[in-house]
Amino acid sequence: MLFIVYPLRNCRHISCSFVPKLSVITCSGFLRQKSTKVECIEKSVEILKNDDKDLTTTLTVPIAKKNVYTTQKDIDKIEKLEWTPIKTDYTKLYKHYLKLSKIKLTSLVVATTMAGYALAPAPFDFHTFLMCSIGTGLVSATANTINQFFEVPFDAQMSRTKNRVLVRGHLTPVHAVAFAALTGIIGLSILYHEVNGITAALGISNLVLYTLIYTPMKRISIVNTWIGSVVGAIPPLMGWAGCTGSILTPGAWILPGILYAWQFPHFNALSWNLRPDYSRAGYRMMAVTDPDLCRRTTLRYTAVLMTLCYLAPVLDVTHWWFALVSTPINVSFLYLAWKFNEHSDSASSRKLFRFSLLHLPLLMMLIFSSKKYWTKMEKQEDKIESSHSESTKKNNLLTIFTAPSIATTTSSV
Repeated sequence: MLFIVYPLRNCRHISCSFVPKLSVITCSGFLRQKSTKVECIEKSVEILKNDDKDLTTTLTVPIAKKNVYTTQKDIDKIEKLEWTPIKTDYTKLYKHYLKLSKIKLTSLVVATTMAGYALAPAPFDFHTFLMCSIGTGLVSATANTINQFFEVPFDAQMSRTKNRVLVRGHLTPVHAVAFAALTGIIGLSILYHEVNGITAALGISNLVLYTLIYTPMKRISIVNTWIGSVVGAIPPLMGWAGCTGSILTPGAWILPGILYAWQFPHFNALSWNLRPDYSRAGYRMMAVTDPDLCRRTTLRYTAVLMTLCYLAPVLDVTHWWFALVSTPINVSFLYLAWKFNEHSDSASSRKLFRFSLLHLPLLMMLIFSSKKYWTKMEKQEDKIESSHSESTKKNNLLTIFTAPSIATTTSSV
């Protein structure tokens, strides 16, 4: 399309406003309606000088605009994407259930429960051991499912949790609630009928503490970290109660105390590199709201963990050599916590977190290998033997002191 204009003396170019908005002049002289998706640009391509008059040739080029208007087809497509119903793939249902129950975290809970059962000084009963492990695992799956049900809008804002089952729509919320109810009822029933009432009471207390207190507290106060550590410390206590039927002995609290203290360096190191995610989702974590407290708390509780390992032989849970062999790994853990407190960068937090994953299994192995009493009978026999030896010593001493007098009496006779 070519439009030739003879300019005035005071103006060498003609504005596009002189061109009719709904039409352009073509070389053939016909009019054509201008498309609403086309904009015109002008470019001066040639200036011809002829005596006192200038001839300006202006080329009008149509260029299509992008994303200027949205067609009805595009609107229908957007609405279709936004309102697609949730369809459950039943061939992958077991995988969705495993993700819903946070199978890695649940496995750790079950492992610590087994550890508490195995550490208790009572006869090992395989049926009770198995029922205690299964019941605790089902209750843990219930707690994790309810936690994800409540946190769907917040998980969607975090890179670490945006691919969870409920966020992606692999399962409906009603389906998740039904799964949580079923696992919770079965798990608590197993703990009550097949183990004992104390273990079941601890299980339901931990379920309430995790779902109704810890989960909402994450968006209110940094106290959630201490509450979450209590939640992680209860499973080994459930194992001890499942084995002995009591939690009143001081030795029952050694392993829960170690788990409670271990969670601070473990979680604080993990959350340090996830601060942008937690901040975006509105979670009140120490690493976000009070970084200095996060560093100090990590160092303090690592030292507390080391102290508890020295108390284990004092409370007759392990032999004395456990305090010696556990020192190197505890000192290494304390050193990494100190470096995290001093530098507080991604490298130091990552090293501390990775070592925490290695530290706990090693410490559990050392505790089991140095367990002092495998049954209550052994403990009672040990006490009987010690009392017997003490009485024997007293009798021997009595014999020694009375022997000269008996000899004197005999000689006098």
